Amino acid sequence: MTYFNIGAKLFFGLIALLIVTRLLGKKEISQLTPFDFIYSIVLGGLLEESIYEDKVTVFQLWFGIGLWGLLLFIIEKLSRKYDKIRVLLKGDSSILIHNGKLNLSEMKKNHLEMEQLRTMLRQQGVFSLREVKDLYLEPSGAISLKKFPEHSEVTPKMLNIQPKDEGLNFMFIDEGEVNEITLNYCGKNMAWLYEELGRKGYTKLKDILYAEWTENEGFYIKTYRENEHKETTTKGN
Repeated sequence: MTYFNIGAKLFFGLIALLIVTRLLGKKEISQLTPFDFIYSIVLGGLLEESIYEDKVTVFQLWFGIGLWGLLLFIIEKLSRKYDKIRVLLKGDSSILIHNGKLNLSEMKKNHLEMEQLRTMLRQQGVFSLREVKDLYLEPSGAISLKKFPEHSEVTPKMLNIQPKDEGLNFMFIDEGEVNEITLNYCGKNMAWLYEELGRKGYTKLKDILYAEWTENEGFYIKTYRENEHKETTTKGN
């Protein structure tokens, strides 16, 4: 029964965690605020602590994760509706540099030293403060910056160039297997795919390693044969 209980808690606990995380939305690690990071740790801790605790049943585990998830869901909804709650729980962006001038009070408020600031800028490819016009410290701890025009990257608009608009890229074939969901999403079917591949001289799907498609450019195809790495041996005298 001990092994059964552990397995049941892992199985149903994983389902509960998946449900809660899906309800709370998708976020990258870089987008997590301190509040998000803490509640994620607590969620994992609830499952971890209950696995080997015999007195905690599967239903109690579900109740704990469910209640915690419900509270987080309510907080998320309130944070979106009321700015004061969002700022209180998740913080707000801080302006560290405006028009090239450092905001020392905001740096002190965020316990940020000058060398830390320089390190964060270098990670964004900026190696001198003279390039920075505006700099924001986001609630997640990441920075967003705007350079002075003379230090900005050249854009097609500056050169009076009108680049061709590229359409979305879709992968139709992955290692010889057709992604029919993507194919149908683009309004295509298997008959169309076979016809288009046949025009390009591809008759067997299993020979295709990778095939992507865009509406403007059409197909870009890689086969197994052209990507094989032949081993070479060197014989001594």
